[in-house]
Amino acid sequence: MLRISKKLMFAIEVVLDIAYNAGSEPVQSGEITARQGIPKRYLEQVLQALVRAGILAGVRGPRGGYRLARERRRITVGEIVRIVRALEQATDPIEEAVGAELGRQVVRPLWAELQEDCMRRLDQTTIEDLCLRAHRAGIESEATHKLDFSI
Repeated sequence: MLRISKKLMFAIEVVLDIAYNAGSEPVQSGEITARQGIPKRYLEQVLQALVRAGILAGVRGPRGGYRLARERRRITVGEIVRIVRALEQATDPIEEAVGAELGRQVVRPLWAELQEDCMRRLDQTTIEDLCLRAHRAGIESEATHKLDFSI
């Protein structure tokens, strides 16, 4: 029913991948591409937008990459949706003034309510929640292989 763009799907997957697979080292974009199959042209654009929005932090240097800028329990899927929607800059037909009276006064308000309900749910869903789902689904985290206990 409600469509999700490729860019939005990739953005959610990128943040989840970094949260789920990061150990003590930042996650490099090549690792994300290899695991998720996200084309680099989408990946770099999405990564930069997420860094500018304060969801991710970029780490420079030969072992650089990306990590979460905040705890994963403090990042919601709703935040990511808003960031990507702003990037896409598509006009929402619900907001257009054209159309028949039935559409403007009945169908569009219904759709707006559904979108609000959906965003409320996404605002309540954290990256931590998605990580727990991945764990329950039996998806192995590469973070367990990257732990560094050196002092």
